[in-house]
Amino acid sequence: MIEWLGIDHLFQLSTTEVIAGFFTPLAIFAAFFLAQVILPGRRVTGYVTDENTGEPRQYRLNGLLVFVIAIIVWAFELTGMQRDWFYRSTIPAVAGGTVFAIIFALIAVLSQPKGTTKSFIAELWTGRAREFSFFNHRFDVKMYLYVVGGTMLSLNALSGAVYHHQLFGADANLGVYFYAAFFTFYVLDYFIFERVQLYTYDLIHERLGFMLIWGGLIVYGWLYILPLWGMAAHPDPGFSTTWTYVWLIGTTALFLLGWTITRGANLQKYVFKRWPDRKFLGIIEPKYIQAGDRKILYSGFWGVARHFNYMGEGFLSLSIALIFGHFGNPWAWTYFVVIVTLFTFRQRNDDELCAEKYGPEKWEEYKSKVKYRICPGIY
Repeated sequence: MIEWLGIDHLFQLSTTEVIAGFFTPLAIFAAFFLAQVILPGRRVTGYVTDENTGEPRQYRLNGLLVFVIAIIVWAFELTGMQRDWFYRSTIPAVAGGTVFAIIFALIAVLSQPKGTTKSFIAELWTGRAREFSFFNHRFDVKMYLYVVGGTMLSLNALSGAVYHHQLFGADANLGVYFYAAFFTFYVLDYFIFERVQLYTYDLIHERLGFMLIWGGLIVYGWLYILPLWGMAAHPDPGFSTTWTYVWLIGTTALFLLGWTITRGANLQKYVFKRWPDRKFLGIIEPKYIQAGDRKILYSGFWGVARHFNYMGEGFLSLSIALIFGHFGNPWAWTYFVVIVTLFTFRQRNDDELCAEKYGPEKWEEYKSKVKYRICPGIY
């Protein structure tokens, strides 16, 4: 079965290596915890209100510094760990990381008063508390999840590219290198604009249960490279020189289009929440519907579709599927299928939450102005 799936190379570990792979995520979690606590960071004010004080929560951000140091440590093998280890140990690492995520979720849930949900399993999945911070807001758990997950996404992709290069050498697929570059750029961009994350759905609404903990640490950090499980074992697709240029340049352009939409939409929402009357990029006038003390933005990116940022994620995931050049291989499409499915369902949940947040009448007014959910003219 494993050989038929084309991932038998991920099971070629000794018993000692399997054990080491199982505990690799735990070592990573501890190292990142120390890095975030010890390394300098900047104090900023977020969007979420502290329930105890009634004031906006304070955060200490140093994700970019942690990310850069982690890349350097990995690239120069400063811990003695080989650069392809993260990729080769993927299977036991996902298993171990999932076990540790369950333990963390249990601690997060059981340390809080019981909620209104009768099912403990449901509470374990979604969580009870929305916020956890320690050491006078020096360490915030939600931001930690994304620092670990984002950095490990990049390192796992880069590790897979190293494995691929060692396997094929001159016959290596340039698309694998582009794939690693795409995700490294994506994560670097996230850390450059780390403060924007404080104004997103996860930070505002999600509670800390297994879904968010496992999603932030393992899904984001390890499972987002799912296409590479199969594609790292495939050589260059064999296109002509002309078609190689068309393929790589065209796919890169598609990736950048998706990034522009996603980053632009999130940045516009961030600017609007901080400075409601400021023109985005100095040219896009903020138009909004007043809903009590809240405002619903419907200009710029948010006037094209109600969740146009998800459209950007769709283009990103499509570029990921195409960059390997093996268009008929199912492994290349795994990330695309997951992302499209995830955001198709998530936007429906978002709509329900927004109707509750802004009021059904105001939300219907917004929907009358912005008719499409994700893809203008289609959906």
